[in-house]
Amino acid sequence: MERIILEVTGMSCAHCEKAVKNALEDLGVKNANASAKKNIVEVTFDPQVVNQEQIKSEIKELGYYV
Repeated sequence: MERIILEVTGMSCAHCEKAVKNALEDLGVKNANASAKKNIVEVTFDPQVVNQEQIKSEIKELGYYV
């Protein structure tokens, strides 16, 4: 398992955090925690299942900046 912390801007509320968490977990990450207050997303994932570029792309598709 790998763990990364990404700086993500554009999230403003709990709904934004939940949208990011759900999208990343649907993508196949083990765990995702988003914080609009801290502008970060912490992700734990198996690199054989999903990679960092896929994670970043998914967040960008939701309308946030990585």
